[in-house]
Amino acid sequence: QVQLVESGGGLVQAGGSLRLSCVASGRTFSTYTMGWFRQAPGKERDEFVAAIGWIGGGTAYLDSVKGRFTISRDNVKSTVYLQMNSLKPEDTAVYYCAASRRTVPVIGRGEYDYWGQGTQVTVSS
Repeated sequence: QVQLVESGGGLVQAGGSLRLSCVASGRTFSTYTMGWFRQAPGKERDEFVAAIGWIGGGTAYLDSVKGRFTISRDNVKSTVYLQMNSLKPEDTAVYYCAASRRTVPVIGRGEYDYWGQGTQVTVSS
């Protein structure tokens, strides 16, 4: 069992930056692929944002965030980060951290086994 707790969300102006953190409980954090998803206002489904694998540290990103967002992990601290730069109003969403038993970055929501409660990110224009 893995429990995930996100933090770092908030209100920021367009062009600004935020860093989200997700702390995982459990002793096997280093063997999980970690991902970030988001659900925008009025949208029924969340969308994949970024993922980082536990073998080789490979990463995957949503096309619209490439070059602006960076996912990283600190296995000693059992924490995954999402550095978000050059934020846009369309990045406004609740951001969720998720953990997958897959060894490589995966983008499908169904590939993830554990989810956090989410943290709100609001980007004003």
